[in-house]
Amino acid sequence: MLNRMTKFLLIFFLLSCLGFVFASSENNSGSIFTFRADRMSGGRATGREITVLMGNAEVRSDNLLLRADTIEIHGDDNRFIDCIGNVWGYDEEREIIFQTDRLRYDRTLRIARLEGNSTLEDRQNELVARARFIEYDEDNEIALLQISVRLFKDNLVCRSERALYNRAEQILELSGFPVVYKNDDEFQAELIRVDLETDDVFMQGDVRGSLRN
Repeated sequence: MLNRMTKFLLIFFLLSCLGFVFASSENNSGSIFTFRADRMSGGRATGREITVLMGNAEVRSDNLLLRADTIEIHGDDNRFIDCIGNVWGYDEEREIIFQTDRLRYDRTLRIARLEGNSTLEDRQNELVARARFIEYDEDNEIALLQISVRLFKDNLVCRSERALYNRAEQILELSGFPVVYKNDDEFQAELIRVDLETDDVFMQGDVRGSLRN
């Protein structure tokens, strides 16, 4: 006769090998997400409900697919997904790819926070952004980037310490020693605003630059 602990470990082993699906709630509406990994551990102690996926871990929540070395799912109604190590994510609806060292996704607010060497690639708008910290608000389609920011689109190369990318309006705002290179031209100011649809550059405060014929 198997004791209770042995049965518990056996169930977890089988689930971690096969991968499985479970239902949760999000904003009082039904939601289903799936996850799988090489190994899994977890506990449901009061105040510390957590599921830890290790080795080729993968979670799919609505239109978002996340992969990492380790993924932790915790919080009320499995609200938070923490990804650690070789993190890769894909927003299938908007065709946005994330790569970072560490990511936390809030399933209720639908906000992703990337930390470490982070890249956001917006394939629909052909923009690539890199920074040490990126916060992406999925519902409002706004990305906040901080520290060593670099952005690339068509003939534009931008760098700054802070940037706000409004994806819906196709507007980029740069601050913190911003510099924009457009073809062979260079622009510097305290604040730079770029219209990504027209490539027009608007500058404010200590404006400088160089134009090449």
